[in-house]
Amino acid sequence: MTVTTGVPTLIRGRAGSVAPFAVGGALVILMAILPLLNISIPGILPGATYTPGSLALLSLCMVFAALALSYNLLLGTAGMLSFGHALYFGAGAYGLGLALQYLGVPLWPGVLIALVGGLAIALFTGAVAMRVTGIPFAMVTLAFAQAGSVLVRRNSQVTGGEEGLSLDTAQVPDFLIGVVNTRNLYWFTLVVLVVVYLVTLWVDTSRLGHLARATRENEQRVRVLGLSPYRVRLIVFVIAAGLASLAGVAYMLLQSGTVPRSVSADLTITVLVMVVLGGVGFRWGAIVGGVLYTLLDQRLTVLAGSDAIAGLPDVLRVPLSEPLFLLGVLFIIVVMFLPGGIAGTIDAAVRRRRGEKVRGSLRQLDDADESADTPVEVRA
Repeated sequence: MTVTTGVPTLIRGRAGSVAPFAVGGALVILMAILPLLNISIPGILPGATYTPGSLALLSLCMVFAALALSYNLLLGTAGMLSFGHALYFGAGAYGLGLALQYLGVPLWPGVLIALVGGLAIALFTGAVAMRVTGIPFAMVTLAFAQAGSVLVRRNSQVTGGEEGLSLDTAQVPDFLIGVVNTRNLYWFTLVVLVVVYLVTLWVDTSRLGHLARATRENEQRVRVLGLSPYRVRLIVFVIAAGLASLAGVAYMLLQSGTVPRSVSADLTITVLVMVVLGGVGFRWGAIVGGVLYTLLDQRLTVLAGSDAIAGLPDVLRVPLSEPLFLLGVLFIIVVMFLPGGIAGTIDAAVRRRRGEKVRGSLRQLDDADESADTPVEVRA
């Protein structure tokens, strides 16, 4: 009997694969020219789209969208529930900071060192964690994440401890430093998001992605075919970790530093919520979930401290003044009423609509056949 994970698959449109690429390309172009436009979205962005505050917020959204995409590669494609994915995000952030500060290398070699370090950590931890599956696998990844968090917090002389690690700007080009260059950082994070998306797209549509999904659905059948589920899962795991490290590099540059939370299991849980909110198994759903969660997290903090909330009775003011409470309520609503997430709900609606069209066309064909077979009475 085949055991499935229930991960949906977005059905192709009539235009095949051309329409999604056209829409995606148009969105990328729009995002690229957004810093040059004067667009204000009250309640969502703190100012016009060309201002540093709005660009910094949008950049942070794209960083976490890239991180959510990398996690969706694990959970949606390979069906691996990991509680330690933030370890590789933090490896990218801390790896870049340590390479610039202690090795004295320029930015781009430092980025390469951070990515290689993240891949090496992923290869070691993944090779160990892949010995088990399911919940034991999740627990092993959680243990690695906790170990990484302890190392970061305890080695304060190297990593900065609880205070975090600051970016050594002496090794960073001037066009990526300062508030006046927020636009350049925005474009850099956009490039990172596009690269992460293209890599996940390549994995999903390649033989590796097909094998990962086959392993997710029925590992025993893959073994019978003479293939190695362990090797397939490990490769996907390392690729997803490398993409998370790349997102961590972008985070380090954007925030000019990092903190121990970037390697904690708490951040992994947050990314899991992003993926579930957007829709597990959907690339664009992971992007939507990452952007939406980050916007809500940032803007609900502002709302919680507003005068409108402060003037409410205590029974309403206390819960509404906690952004995590509001996010938790939103997550419960999504799980209860949109069990497939945003993308899954839209996909199900599209399926139903197309199914109704197909059934309607079949009924018309049946009616036409019946009309053709009906004998015609001829009177003299």
